[in-house]
Amino acid sequence: MSNTPTLPVAPVRSDDPPKKKEEEKNDKADGKGKENASKDKEGEGEELSEEDLTLRNELEMLVERLKEPNTSLHRPALETLRTLIRTSTSSMTSVPKPLKFLRPHYRDLQALYETWTSSEDKSLFADILSVLAMTYSDTEPRGTLRYRLLATSMSSQSTEPGSWGHEYIRHLAAELGSEFTIRQERNDDKEELRTLGLTCAEFLLLHNAEPDAVDLLAELEIVDRLMGLVDDNNYARVCAYMVSCVSFLPPPDDQIFLRTVHEIYIKHDKFPEALAIALRLADPELVLRDFQNAGNPLMKRQLAFLLARAQVPLEWTQTEDEEPEEDLVECLSNTHLAERFKEYGKELGALEPKSLEDIYKSHLENSRSAGPNIDSARANLAGSFVNAFVNAGFGNDKLMAGASEGESWVYKNKDHGMMSAAASLGLSLLWDTDVGLTQVDRYTYSSEEYIKAGAFLATGILNCGVRTEADAALALLGDHVESKSVPLKTGAIVGLGLAYVGSQREDLSGLLLPLIGDDSTSMEIASLATLALAFIFVGSCNGEIAGTILQALMERDDDALDEKWARFMVLGLALLYLGCQDASDATLETLKAIEHSISKQAQVLVEICSYAGTTNVLKVQDLLHHCIDHGEKKEGSKEDDTSQAFAVIGIALIAMGEDVGAEMAVRQFNHLMHYGEPTIRKTVPLALGLISASNPQLPILDTLSKYSHDNDLAVAVNAIFAMGLVGAGTNNARLAQMLRQLASYYYKEPDCLFMVRIAQGLVHMGKGTITINPFFCNRGIMSRPAVAGLLTVLIAFTDAKSFVLDKYHWMLYYLVTAMYPRFLISLDENLLPTPVTVRVGQAVDVVGQAGKPRTISGFQTHQTPVRLGTTDRAELATEEFIPYATVLEGFVILKKNPGWEKEDLMEL
Repeated sequence: MSNTPTLPVAPVRSDDPPKKKEEEKNDKADGKGKENASKDKEGEGEELSEEDLTLRNELEMLVERLKEPNTSLHRPALETLRTLIRTSTSSMTSVPKPLKFLRPHYRDLQALYETWTSSEDKSLFADILSVLAMTYSDTEPRGTLRYRLLATSMSSQSTEPGSWGHEYIRHLAAELGSEFTIRQERNDDKEELRTLGLTCAEFLLLHNAEPDAVDLLAELEIVDRLMGLVDDNNYARVCAYMVSCVSFLPPPDDQIFLRTVHEIYIKHDKFPEALAIALRLADPELVLRDFQNAGNPLMKRQLAFLLARAQVPLEWTQTEDEEPEEDLVECLSNTHLAERFKEYGKELGALEPKSLEDIYKSHLENSRSAGPNIDSARANLAGSFVNAFVNAGFGNDKLMAGASEGESWVYKNKDHGMMSAAASLGLSLLWDTDVGLTQVDRYTYSSEEYIKAGAFLATGILNCGVRTEADAALALLGDHVESKSVPLKTGAIVGLGLAYVGSQREDLSGLLLPLIGDDSTSMEIASLATLALAFIFVGSCNGEIAGTILQALMERDDDALDEKWARFMVLGLALLYLGCQDASDATLETLKAIEHSISKQAQVLVEICSYAGTTNVLKVQDLLHHCIDHGEKKEGSKEDDTSQAFAVIGIALIAMGEDVGAEMAVRQFNHLMHYGEPTIRKTVPLALGLISASNPQLPILDTLSKYSHDNDLAVAVNAIFAMGLVGAGTNNARLAQMLRQLASYYYKEPDCLFMVRIAQGLVHMGKGTITINPFFCNRGIMSRPAVAGLLTVLIAFTDAKSFVLDKYHWMLYYLVTAMYPRFLISLDENLLPTPVTVRVGQAVDVVGQAGKPRTISGFQTHQTPVRLGTTDRAELATEEFIPYATVLEGFVILKKNPGWEKEDLMEL
């Protein structure tokens, strides 16, 4: 087929076929010259129907009328023009006929308008010109708005802009935005624009264009006035859209949006949603107000469960003089968490303790002869962690909790290994304060210092996230903070930090602050005390503690600041500002005064913590610049690049709040991995682990799998640990398979093998019932204690050789603040578990979609209690109950639907 095939359709030509023009000339040769001229201006050579011709002639006659000196003719002509324009419905894709035919006369009409004197007629004329200006928006910007404002200023009762239709309003809205910017630059009065903007927003809200209304008011900087415009029909959609915008707004707009949403929810009595926003803002006054406002005792208990999940200080929930009810305090303190968790495990068939072999499945590894005996102490140490993570919260593992006195796994470890082994008991008995303390107690009398220290740490771990009246942790650990022995001191300090994370208790700051300010304390103890206080006061911007830490950093000599522990002192400072955005500015300025290179690390850490989870693009750009900044390095100094490692983690920390940002950050990490310095390369896997904690997405798993075979063992170790973080508590089969392969690949590398074991323990954490993802409540609220724990472990891994792979492997237990059951348990009105059918599926983003789209896809129907993955969402599958919570997660209280039985009877 060399010759071109003939086409069945005539080819499209760029010029008009000439024949038509000839015909047209003959047709219209009867002297309608004027008409032809205007027609040529329009689409040349366009055939007009009979109807269109009449319309055009009529419009031209009306335009002529307006030019006549007799003013009495003007009003009727304008009225007719208005009616013609309004009634012209044509397809949405083309310009309405009257506007099309009047376009050639627009210039004449403009000139004519200028000659008229101010009157109601002129106002109506301006109104019509405003509509016609839409066809000239490309050559005369903002004409529509100009005539609209003129019409409003001249008339006593101006017409509603909405009466000209939707397209006109959208035009106006677009022009309002650009005019507002211009006036802002010139500092002109903007009030008339705002008034018009509110009118347009009202129209848009009535016509299901909520996003457009919000955008318009945001451009005019009056989002807070939405309160008066929304009603019962559209407030939910408006709020959903506004909340989804927050990630993309620069401060302080994001705060204004959240506060407006909060007000709207309160106005419509939506307490769980309002409280979720208050928690997101971390505003104690709002939290207290929302909690007190809920009149219904059951609603109050539902809110208490949400507050307990967020681990807010109890002072936020009550005024000083009131005595709260006992069962409300139980909800706020997570008292029944352990008991409910065990019942849930029983329902899922996960109650049986798992042995190490169940996790390692060594029979599936390609066994090598030199296998287990390389370093049995190291293998036993790894076993302590795996056993603790896997059986966390069930309190029945065979190695520690279930072992008789002499048989305990603790004695299979040496020295510092004993500390981690004893502490693992706390993880096994997580949240179970009654049984736990008795079990741990027997180790506190040990003659072996490390075992005793481990028991202190265990006491802290099992109290993490649960509050008790007895305050056992403080009673047991408080005296040992001043102990002479370093391990005991360490165990007590870290234990207190974990037990009271997020509680902001002043009595503890009195206990630990002296350790930070005292120059004679070693850097190790001072840093751990700083970190413990930072956990207790996480995100509180506490000035007294921040001042003491800054003082300590300034007064310590350079040798102390060069120590590896110094990074935890500055991390402690940073955690005080977690999620506080610009509240840390003064501290950042003070840090610049410190001459030591640690000042750079501190600035990066404080900055990234302040903006954690905000997806602030500008901060991410700053951090990327910091990563590629090769400063002049002094001879023999290596500290300069630690701050770059922190910057890499910071990118993940800031971007993890929202999916698009996270995806873009992952792309940047690939570039950093290709071109970064060794410090940056070994930190990238950690950042990937943080950005997708407990959320095993395939692309991230594959990337980490690739890095886990890296030539640089530091990268490999961190990548293996990150695989554990990404799969934490998911029982992901693919990941488990990858880790088994790595175990046989690294059988001669003790460090890597140790890390593989830890990762295996993390993947099967709580036998697949526990998550470490810091976001909850539809991934809308970031748990600050969880972020603090994750970040501390990652900072320890920026120098894994000196911490986790050395004597400080107990630092892995900092993860406990992020560990929380991933369940949905429905409770009846007496707060007892009651089974109900729910659908669980992948959460779908339905913001701004029309109608009532499904919020989950690919669902399965289960009986509660059910396990929810990180990206899962649940909804009730029955009308029989009404939930008090809007987001079905954690504990949800249900009430009987009063209308349900009646319907059932009718069917019978």
